[in-house]
Amino acid sequence: MHIIIDLLILVTTIILGIPVPFCFMAAALYMGLVFFPDFSFLMTVGFRGLNSLTLLSIPFFIMAGALMGSAGIAEKLTNFANSMLGRIRGGMGAATIVACAIFGAISGTASSAVACIGTIMIPRLEELGYPRNYSTAMVSCAAVLGQLIPPSVPMILYGWVTQQSVAACFLSTVVPGVLTMTLFCVINYFMCKKFPNLQVGKKISKKERNQEIFVATKKGFWSLLMPFIILGGIYGGITTPTESAAVAVLYAILVGFFIHKELKMDILGEAFHNSATTSGVIVLMLFFVTILGRLYTMQRVPMMVADFLLGVSDNKFVILFMVNIFLIIIGMLMDDLSGTMLVAPLLMPLMLKIGVHPIHFAAILGTNLGLGNVTPPTAPILYLGGRIGGVNIDEYIKPALIFMIFGSIPIVLLTTYVPGLSLFLPRLIMGIK
Repeated sequence: MHIIIDLLILVTTIILGIPVPFCFMAAALYMGLVFFPDFSFLMTVGFRGLNSLTLLSIPFFIMAGALMGSAGIAEKLTNFANSMLGRIRGGMGAATIVACAIFGAISGTASSAVACIGTIMIPRLEELGYPRNYSTAMVSCAAVLGQLIPPSVPMILYGWVTQQSVAACFLSTVVPGVLTMTLFCVINYFMCKKFPNLQVGKKISKKERNQEIFVATKKGFWSLLMPFIILGGIYGGITTPTESAAVAVLYAILVGFFIHKELKMDILGEAFHNSATTSGVIVLMLFFVTILGRLYTMQRVPMMVADFLLGVSDNKFVILFMVNIFLIIIGMLMDDLSGTMLVAPLLMPLMLKIGVHPIHFAAILGTNLGLGNVTPPTAPILYLGGRIGGVNIDEYIKPALIFMIFGSIPIVLLTTYVPGLSLFLPRLIMGIK
């Protein structure tokens, strides 16, 4: 009964709009007071949990994402994608989706992707005849690619919580991410047939098109090099994820100041301030989530969840379906970071019991929480996209649902029931068994 009350406290405070770290704090305090009146020992649990070099990569990736927009990197990425796709019907929309994927290979968060790409592309799409509500919905849904294409901050947290290789977790969502990007581009192609005022770039010769791509590639070379530096360093064994995150920040600063020359000292200071604020919120949340997770483990909550679901059915496919529903609901209620921290330790015993590989579960978690983040009622990424696009939710929910139903849900199901999608690259590159 106390555990049910605690979960109700957590869910109710989140629904009421209380900042997420304080929601976890309230739940941890209740559990501590009920089961351990003198719970001062739990403070050391929280501090030990934060003593990790892996977690140090999170503020660096957040800072890199914040710098990309002001350093001109995000705009160069969108221009490059547009040079490849912009002269076909719906090409600018496809370029926006691809830009979100490329952006994900640098920033690691969906919120950074929707903020940077949305700010640049939504006005540009509107000028070309795309309805603003459609553009907002498309960018919001495509921003989830920011947490599927590595590096991914939620996967860093998952690897930290479950003691799995962060690099392997990164690789687990690559194929689902690329498939999601492809499906979104296909959906965009058919949706664009309904827009009568859509402008398409005038047809040019193959030579002129190649020249346009060459110019965009040349101007965006240093921006396009950034993902290769980050991921090449990690998988080449040159840098750890934390070191790569630090390199990404330094690289963004150098490119912004000395190559694109769009970064100014006041903008740099603002980016540092915003990154520090966001990182502080995340650290506070991690502190209380670590304590709450330890309390749940001591009270055998993960085992209870496993026993309950196994009591409903012992069929692996049915259990995975119920887990998917649970994860989407969690994604509706909270952001991807807090959702990962709560769910990973809670469901890992169940996943191991039914024979799901921990790296496969990383991909299941990532795709489901990504879908939940754009699924009402709370839908944090969807609402953020609406604020950036200046559109009310009732105006863009319909096109957003089309992207979710025909784009995201098929990928969630494929990722869940076809383990090879998420395990192929970790096995190929890292030898994961």
